[in-house]
Amino acid sequence: MSQAPTKITIALTAAGIAGGLLRARPVFAQLALTVNEGLSYGTIVGWGTQDLRTTIMMIINTLLGFLGVIAVLIILGGGFKWMVSGGNEEKVAEARRMIISGIIGLAVMFMAFAIASFVVQSLANATS
Repeated sequence: MSQAPTKITIALTAAGIAGGLLRARPVFAQLALTVNEGLSYGTIVGWGTQDLRTTIMMIINTLLGFLGVIAVLIILGGGFKWMVSGGNEEKVAEARRMIISGIIGLAVMFMAFAIASFVVQSLANATS
């Protein structure tokens, strides 16, 4: 059985990467005045003035960013293992599992980000 990826696999991977890279992000250029009303009162005691929804999304973005870096490092580690395997089938299989695990991890993170963004945006629309 051939170890080379099929054209369908390559096309689906390229389409998934292109779809993720070309995803438009909302700008939120206009903000209702009532959303920021009363936020300056927290500065008296040293609290921040950001909206809670913004803070939650910043935390989610930061965590998913770190996890994305880890997944990319796993993929790179698998690629390095594959390169230095010297033709040993066990090492090649282990490297392939690492690469596949990293790609699955990235896909899960993209889905988690999409779900978290949808939930926070839905809550923001429902409460404003």
